[in-house]
Amino acid sequence: MDLRDQVDLVVGGPPCQGFSTAGKRQRSDKRNTMVISYLRFIDILRPKALLFENVRGFTMPFQQGLNKHAAYADEVFRRLAEMGYSDATAEIVDFSEFGVPQRRQRFILVATCNGMAPNFFEMLHSQKGEYLREKRLPASVGASAAIGDLEKSHGITPCPDSPRFNSGVYGPARTNYQQLMRDGRRIRECPDSHRYAQHRPDTEAIFSRIINYAEPNVCISGQERARYGIRKRNVTLLGRDSPSMTLMSIPDDCVHYSEPRILTVREYARLQSFPDSYEFKGNYTTGGLARRNQVPRYTQIGNAVPPLFAEFAGRILRRLL
Repeated sequence: MDLRDQVDLVVGGPPCQGFSTAGKRQRSDKRNTMVISYLRFIDILRPKALLFENVRGFTMPFQQGLNKHAAYADEVFRRLAEMGYSDATAEIVDFSEFGVPQRRQRFILVATCNGMAPNFFEMLHSQKGEYLREKRLPASVGASAAIGDLEKSHGITPCPDSPRFNSGVYGPARTNYQQLMRDGRRIRECPDSHRYAQHRPDTEAIFSRIINYAEPNVCISGQERARYGIRKRNVTLLGRDSPSMTLMSIPDDCVHYSEPRILTVREYARLQSFPDSYEFKGNYTTGGLARRNQVPRYTQIGNAVPPLFAEFAGRILRRLL
């Protein structure tokens, strides 16, 4: 069946690793070619509207040696205009401004066939307050307000899907955000994917030093790592009362604000605004060459667009259409 001009909306985010400033940012990264595949898909379907998401680095030119190459964003705008999407418009959006307890800046591009795309961002900002009031959320949600009911201090229980591991149990939901994430499901004692890592005593000691002395939400890197005995490249202490840093797919980049451990998958999900009713499957983590063909739970969440923002964006797109 020919679907050209029959599809209302296409939403997609081609792989971001080749564009991210957290990585090597190589123009030759094979994953970057998926942007062109996305555009070919749009050209085939010609939907009434599209939403494209990627990292902030997508807007930055590539510098390789003495040669400076245009940002991929410029190519996307050019090709969309050739297809008739001349109203394509984009902004860098910080999801923490929309009730998500995480400072996560992303490039969002919207284009339509009816010239309504510029209205998307105007509505996004003008109706934000109304959306947050509906959800009973403040303008900014801190990490403890998001995951305080998941702390290990509330108790532990054997992990349902991982022998020899422990999981956390629910504590009281003391904030509107916690209540929102737990709403609409049958609360059980053990949240899905709330498995605690098994840290060595020396690792816990390092994390305790970080909790006691490190500045929250500031990456510990360079020579500063020796002060805490850190060997890995980057570690950040989660701030208790502010939105978290941008979550990546590597869980040991982030230390809990009050407990000497990394975050669980469920805590990752909370900071991304996934309701507790979402269940995650597959391996918890994957290393080495397996990363090429496996998408573990932390990666599933770290690569996602926060559902709280996605719902709001979807409502606006529905009105535009």
